[in-house]
Amino acid sequence: MENDLMKFKSGSDIRGTAAEGVPGAPIELTDERVDRMAKGFFVWLKKRNPEKETLTVSLGHDSRISAPRLSACVKNALVESGAKVIFTGLSSTPAMFMTTQLLDCDGAIQLTASHHPFNKNGLKFFSKNGGLEGSDIAEILTYAFEGVAEKGNGTVENVDFMRTYSKVLVDFVKKETGDDKPLEGFKIVVDAGNGAGGFYVDEVLKPLGADTTGSQFLEPDGYFPNHIPNPENPVAMKFICDKVKEVNADFGIIFDTDVDRAGAVDDLGEEINRNKLIALISAILLEEKGGAYIVTDSITSDGLKAFIEAKGGVHHRFKRGYKNVINEAIKLNKEGKYCPLAIETSGHAALKENYFLDDGAYLVTRLLVKMAKLKNSGKKLRDLIADLALPAESAEIRMGFKADVDFKAYGKNVLDELKAYAENNGWTLAPSNYEGIRISFNKDNGDGWFLLRMSLHDPIMPLNIESNVIGGNKIIAEKLYTFLKNYDGLNIDNLSAFLGK
Repeated sequence: MENDLMKFKSGSDIRGTAAEGVPGAPIELTDERVDRMAKGFFVWLKKRNPEKETLTVSLGHDSRISAPRLSACVKNALVESGAKVIFTGLSSTPAMFMTTQLLDCDGAIQLTASHHPFNKNGLKFFSKNGGLEGSDIAEILTYAFEGVAEKGNGTVENVDFMRTYSKVLVDFVKKETGDDKPLEGFKIVVDAGNGAGGFYVDEVLKPLGADTTGSQFLEPDGYFPNHIPNPENPVAMKFICDKVKEVNADFGIIFDTDVDRAGAVDDLGEEINRNKLIALISAILLEEKGGAYIVTDSITSDGLKAFIEAKGGVHHRFKRGYKNVINEAIKLNKEGKYCPLAIETSGHAALKENYFLDDGAYLVTRLLVKMAKLKNSGKKLRDLIADLALPAESAEIRMGFKADVDFKAYGKNVLDELKAYAENNGWTLAPSNYEGIRISFNKDNGDGWFLLRMSLHDPIMPLNIESNVIGGNKIIAEKLYTFLKNYDGLNIDNLSAFLGK
């Protein structure tokens, strides 16, 4: 019989519908399934710690409305497995990993579905070595499907770990700046989007001396009534940009629901996001140690590459997916190539100095350290990226497949034939590319690039286009349209609409 639980595997997480409220979307993460999944994780953890009689597992959750139900299910499953459960309540995802380092937990579970709608939820797992891989999730779901479980009589202890986690950040800033109140004189506003990031105001910024007047949506509310808690979302970013301007703040911060991603806003109310965010943290790290490798996902701009190289770094584009860029950075370091940062344009950023943990709160804390150090120099954070060349246009167009198509095989064939087509037509292929096909065009042919790739998990081919001139995206898209229009198994309606066809 096919394992029907595998449908909940989303990369290196488990996700599904966990609450009512959306027509046609019944609850799939039922008590029974969540019970089996939690017990499956404990079996996975036990197999990797066979010498330990009792395993300690921490459990936390973000602000989602299904958190109380799922928390009760997971707690019960772990107790029945014999675990010592440390329940941290409302927590950020990065903090749950830190329980394995600061509380000596053998494993950790965070209940979250990142920025997805209110009716979704999921389970994210950690060991002392970091987040799990996709293969680990498949193993856990196999145990869950087969009903494999440990038997025991565990315990539950409630711990306010977010206060401990926050103190680590505060102490770090004080040590790096040599100042007990390094943010005194700065107005810094936070938009938590009613997720789990509201702690950052009272537990981190205020103890460091910051004026946080104007911070918004700090109270947890799993319906996310104000905006999607997602730094990539234009509406969400407008909220924090507008607030910075309204209160004349020096810096703005926006977190996603579970705080593993963040975006920022400068003192002019302009967003520091995507390529700009990567450039800013890269500039800081390269100033500290030149020659470093910066690993990013595949859709970063040509301007970013030039910026990193001008700062003495090596830009290493890799596959999309935060675990992909993190694993690549770890691999480079093992090869003797110093790599302090793995970061996606989505805002997932993991630093070597912080366990290669993608942690939005740590990322912005690192930026605030630099801002504090610049206080007496007359410089602003935005000055560090003043020479970053930004594209005039950028777009992402998502194309699906016809229902009767084996999309993986079909998509691979499209990419293989596109590569041959590009070579035959004298197009410039990216010299090193780990995902899809990236083509650059000169000033006479759109002055930019496109990247066509397969989605990590879905039957979709995303197309990213950037140009240095207004109107260049359509010139580039037209060239690709000429090639793709012959593929009946690919739905290119969105590309046609982009071109006005």
